[in-house]
Amino acid sequence: MRTLSVDLGDRSYPIYIGSGVRQQKALFTKAIHGNQVMIVTNETVADIYLASLVALLTEDYQVDTCVLPDGEVYKTLDTYATIMTSLLQAKHNRTTTIIALGGGVVGDMAGFAAATYQRGVPFIQVPTTLLSQVDSSVGGKTGVNHPLGKNMIGAFYQPQAVIIDTDTLSSLPPRELSAGMAEVIKYGLICDADFFSWLEEEMQDLMLLDTDKITEAIYRSCLAKANVVAQDEKEGGIRAILNLGHTFGHAIEAELGYGKWLHGEAVAAGCMLAVDLSWRMGNLSEQDVSRSVALFEAAKLPVMPPLEMSLESFVERMALDKKVLDGSLRLVLLSALGAAIVTSDFPVADFEACILDALEASKQAS
Repeated sequence: MRTLSVDLGDRSYPIYIGSGVRQQKALFTKAIHGNQVMIVTNETVADIYLASLVALLTEDYQVDTCVLPDGEVYKTLDTYATIMTSLLQAKHNRTTTIIALGGGVVGDMAGFAAATYQRGVPFIQVPTTLLSQVDSSVGGKTGVNHPLGKNMIGAFYQPQAVIIDTDTLSSLPPRELSAGMAEVIKYGLICDADFFSWLEEEMQDLMLLDTDKITEAIYRSCLAKANVVAQDEKEGGIRAILNLGHTFGHAIEAELGYGKWLHGEAVAAGCMLAVDLSWRMGNLSEQDVSRSVALFEAAKLPVMPPLEMSLESFVERMALDKKVLDGSLRLVLLSALGAAIVTSDFPVADFEACILDALEASKQAS
């Protein structure tokens, strides 16, 4: 097992990474407050992992469960209300602990429920997808989607612990594994050129879930995010670099309908738009662009936006992004491979050209 900490003073918490850690009872008992536990999961994950977690905790706690439908399309206020109803019907008090067992959708909604139930109760993240293990379970962003924008309703609320069992990756469909790898690659692009090079060398083994290498990739991804979050918990500054590709990607998700493209797929295409714009601005070489394309493709991820998009739909959707400040669109771009910046200072002509050229490439490829 590998362990690291998100350093936030009295709200610091550990991240445990390793094979079988979800069956280490001591990791849970350190983080559970009171004698009540509500496990929030979805139908897919429940069939595989819920019974064993219930059995692990039942002897010492009142354990109740809330099983949600599976999919990004259910990341809504209505589903959030389902969690609240489960807590109230089971008479959970303000010392209950919510455990999020599942991917990013479950983690975000269970975390938002924890942030707001009786004005805040403890919660534990047990992420079961690669994307949630390296990104959404760490850092305390919680929330739900709105038809007009992704994650527009939520709260910053830190977990008591993040318990990452690499064994759960073996049950992931290949498409979900690829989607998670988009966020892994993102860390190399924004803050760690050496990690990017390591991923180029090891991607084949990572996609085959080599135990040591996937553990290393998760550890280095979580370490990168923990370091950024420790500097800027609520995204007032440097934390925004974690959103490389996300402004473009969220536009894709909102336009197509949540769930048609997986979050990581949209982020991959969004990262390539950001890489292309960074190249047009003179920050990257053609080789940097080619290496980025090759790495995303090695992870079986899209590198071009969907045909359903247009320049107008990108502009309209991106105008609703949370990073818009005083009417100005801010983008996460690269100043070099392995170094990111957040800026509103980019040529509009280059911005439009990178989208139009990518859309044309999608048409040619189809």
